[in-house]
Amino acid sequence: MAQTQITARAMAKNDDERPIIIKRIKKGGGGHHGGAWKVAYADFTTAMMAFFMLLWLLNVTTEEQREGLADYFAPTTASISGSTGAGGMLGGTSLSSEQGAMASGAVVLTMPKPAQSNPSSQSKDDSTTDPADDWQKELAAREDMAFEEIESELRQSIQEMPDLAELAKHLVIDVTDDGMRIQLIDKDQRSMFQPASDKLYDYATKMLGQIATRIDKMPNRIDITGHTDAKGFAGKDGYSNWELSSDRANAARRVLRAAGISSDRFSAVKGKAATEPLLPESPLRAENRRITILLLREAPVVPPGMNR
Repeated sequence: MAQTQITARAMAKNDDERPIIIKRIKKGGGGHHGGAWKVAYADFTTAMMAFFMLLWLLNVTTEEQREGLADYFAPTTASISGSTGAGGMLGGTSLSSEQGAMASGAVVLTMPKPAQSNPSSQSKDDSTTDPADDWQKELAAREDMAFEEIESELRQSIQEMPDLAELAKHLVIDVTDDGMRIQLIDKDQRSMFQPASDKLYDYATKMLGQIATRIDKMPNRIDITGHTDAKGFAGKDGYSNWELSSDRANAARRVLRAAGISSDRFSAVKGKAATEPLLPESPLRAENRRITILLLREAPVVPPGMNR
């Protein structure tokens, strides 16, 4: 009995002295890499942005402009964004571009303004543009619009008149460097003048009256030219196609004058005979017999201060 009690006490004592082992389980994957990769990535994106900007500038600029840009990008100026305070200071100390890049990881390039270009390239660019030239181009564009409006009104008025609708094919209108050219041409079935004469048919007189009504809205001077075909013609006292074409041009001028065109608008009335055929490959065709009415382009009046 006594021995059993001693053994039990010994076992209880051993249990009290048994060490306690605590196991700690560590969770998580790989080790922490820090934030250095963010700085490297920011430098990479900044370099790519500068690279694509360089490609864009090379594509859209001229050689002179690239020379001017090169002068202003050497050295390149930079400013710090993000961690810098007012005036580009960080902690009371001014940072250079390289120090700012290391401190904040972001550098903003300051592009030169277009106005601050190389003086030599700027003088070349200024010499290519002239306000007077722009003014003349603007006036020419407005004159072309007025010519188109006259053509549209003239064709519409002829189509609306039953006795003139069939004459639409006798009317040829185009705009040239000299001005708006209106041509009244003959056809095999119908002529504007009586044979070998400067007397207009009634329908031709009405057609010229419609033309006069439209061109009277414009201030442009007028040239009238008569043309004949290449058929030989000999009248009394040496009367030829030269006299006939001149007389027909003058007959057209009289109709326009009677329809209201001021006499001071006529710049020239002349005959060309068969020297300028409408169809050079077929000089005997009836279409070569025609009257040409040319509204001359007027030299634009340049406002004061725009003269070279």
